[in-house]
Amino acid sequence: MNIEKRKKQKSVAKSDDTAPKKGTIKEKHKRSRQEKAEIRHTSVFMFPSLAGVLLFFVVPFFIVIVYAFVDNTTNMEFVGFENFSSLLNNSAFQMALRNTGIFSLISVPLVVILPLMLALILDTNIPLKSTFRTIFLSPMVVPAASVILIWQVLFNYNGVANDFLALFGVDKIEWFKSDYGIIVVVLLFLWKNIGYNMIMFMAALSAIPKEIVEVSMLDGCGSFRRFFSIKLRYLVSTISFVTIMSLINSFKVFREVYLLTGDYPYESMYTLQHFMNNTFGRFDYQKLSSAALVLSLVMILIISVLLWIDNRAGKEIEE
Repeated sequence: MNIEKRKKQKSVAKSDDTAPKKGTIKEKHKRSRQEKAEIRHTSVFMFPSLAGVLLFFVVPFFIVIVYAFVDNTTNMEFVGFENFSSLLNNSAFQMALRNTGIFSLISVPLVVILPLMLALILDTNIPLKSTFRTIFLSPMVVPAASVILIWQVLFNYNGVANDFLALFGVDKIEWFKSDYGIIVVVLLFLWKNIGYNMIMFMAALSAIPKEIVEVSMLDGCGSFRRFFSIKLRYLVSTISFVTIMSLINSFKVFREVYLLTGDYPYESMYTLQHFMNNTFGRFDYQKLSSAALVLSLVMILIISVLLWIDNRAGKEIEE
């Protein structure tokens, strides 16, 4: 009898183990209902942002693409690449594209290399480190109008820069009405952006594993070799990000130049933003749309190359 009871108890236990547990099924249904409710609530809160992006970014972008391939906004007749052909043969666009390219080639490497050097200096144990950080970050809080006033005082024909050059026997320079105007814009761009980029590099340097640096120091690795062999590899992503942001900012320097010189500055200071702003003032939407697409393609190509380099460097670090 005892043996039979034990067999029955074992069979009942096995049947209980194989049977689906009602509690777990209810919990799964409850979790699924909670997840669906969270999705609905999230969608409600995300809808205004998605609608804004769709209305103010996506739809206008496709409208720009359409305008770039039609003759005018009234007939909407497809003309193929005729607008792009006339744009590339436009002397004003060629001058603006050349000036913007020269400015970016000069300013972007400087605004990446100089902040990196400053970050490496401030990463050491030097006195007044926080004071130097504050000094380099102060241009970010200065309004654009105040910056323009400072630059007009410095680079006016009777300004401080010419007075300083006169001490060395150099004649006065018309900074805003000569080929030297590009120097003024580059200095202004550097002054505004060096502090932010420096903080980005300092944050990246602090994230480098200290164990690796300490081991290299014990192995007798010098500061230059330590930088190029260890630190630079970990800084590649930050360098790529800073380069991309600086490149974008170099195409947005129009505001300062416009406040300095107006709609039609000297030729060396005439940028793509001047061309697009003046084209918009003439309501030439076809030329404006074509220029916007050309600029977008150039930016996409450059940023893609930078991201590819960043991806390759990241794989090397992981290996």
